[in-house]
Amino acid sequence: MPKLGNIELPDFPLLLAPMEDVSDPPFRALCKEQGADVVYTEFISSEGLIRDAAKSVLKLDIYEKERPVGIQIFGAELDSMLQAVDIVEQSNPDIIDINFGCPVKKVVCKNAGAGILRDIPLMVKLTEEIVKRTKLPVTVKTRLGWDSNSIKIVEVAERLQDVGIKAISIHGRTRVQMYKGEADWRPIAEVKNNQRMQIPVFGNGDVDTPEAAAKMRDEFGLDGAMIGRASIGYPWFFKEVKHYFETGKHLEPPTMPERVDAARRHLQMAIDWKGEKLGVFETRRHYTNYFKGIPHFKEYRTKMVTSDDAVDVFAAFNEVLEKFGDFQFA
Repeated sequence: MPKLGNIELPDFPLLLAPMEDVSDPPFRALCKEQGADVVYTEFISSEGLIRDAAKSVLKLDIYEKERPVGIQIFGAELDSMLQAVDIVEQSNPDIIDINFGCPVKKVVCKNAGAGILRDIPLMVKLTEEIVKRTKLPVTVKTRLGWDSNSIKIVEVAERLQDVGIKAISIHGRTRVQMYKGEADWRPIAEVKNNQRMQIPVFGNGDVDTPEAAAKMRDEFGLDGAMIGRASIGYPWFFKEVKHYFETGKHLEPPTMPERVDAARRHLQMAIDWKGEKLGVFETRRHYTNYFKGIPHFKEYRTKMVTSDDAVDVFAAFNEVLEKFGDFQFA
C-alpha cells in the first residue's frame, strides 16, 4: 500500500485534483462522500497569502470530514513561498502540495506553476527549502516538461524525491500542450519504473472512464490516479471507478433524484461557505455535468446558469425533478 508520509493510503488511491474555482470545500465534501481518498484545495497564490488577499485566505478553509486533505500553493519567490508555508501550517492540513504544473499564462509568466519547468534547478531549490520549513509531508504536482524537447521528468522526479518530497503527481502533457491532444502516460511510467524511485507516483490527465483508471493501474503500473475534469459536476466518478475495480462492471449511473439532491446540497453548502452571490456563481460550472444527457434541457440549464438568485436556482432543480424525475441515464 502506498504511504504519503505517515498517511496510509489504500491500494491505488483516487485523488481529487486541485482545480481553480472547482475543488472548494463543498465540492470536496461531495467527492469525499463518493470515494475520493485524498482531496486537494484549489491552488493558492503564495503572494496572495502573504498579502492577506481575501480570496487566497478563504481557500485555506478545510474541514475534518475531508481528511486527508492537501493545501496546494504556487509561486516562484523563495521568501514568499516559505512565508506561505508558515501560514498554511496554521490551517492544519495533512499535506502541503506545490503546484509546478499550472499552464495558465498569468501564472507561468511569473515563473510559477509550469513556468518553473524552464528552470529545473530553481524548482529543486524551492522544493528543498519548503521541505526543510515544514514537518508536514510535501508533495508536488507537475507536468512532463515545458515542451516536447525538454522532457526530463525521470531526472526531475528523482531530484525532487532526493530533496524530500513524499509523492509526485504528474500530468501527462507538457506546458505547451496545455490541455490539447492526448495525455501521454508513458513518461510517467518511466518515472515509476526508475529503480531509485521510492515514493508514490500518481498519474493525472485523461482519467475519464473507469477503464482508463484501470489501464493506468494495470498497464502503466502507477500508484494512484489524480482525477480532475471527469469529476466536475460528477462526484460519483470516484465511486464508479472503485466499483469497476472490484467487480469489472459499470455501476448504474446516479438517478435523477440523486443528481438533484447532490446539486441542491452543493449549492446550499456553497452559499453557507461564501455567501449567496459567490455560492450561486461558482456552482454554475457543475450543472451541465450534473444533468448531462437529458434531451430538451436547455431552458432549465439556462435558468440554473443565468440566475443570480438562489431561490430561482433551487426552483429550477424542483422543476427538473418534476419534469424529468423518471429519466433513465445511459
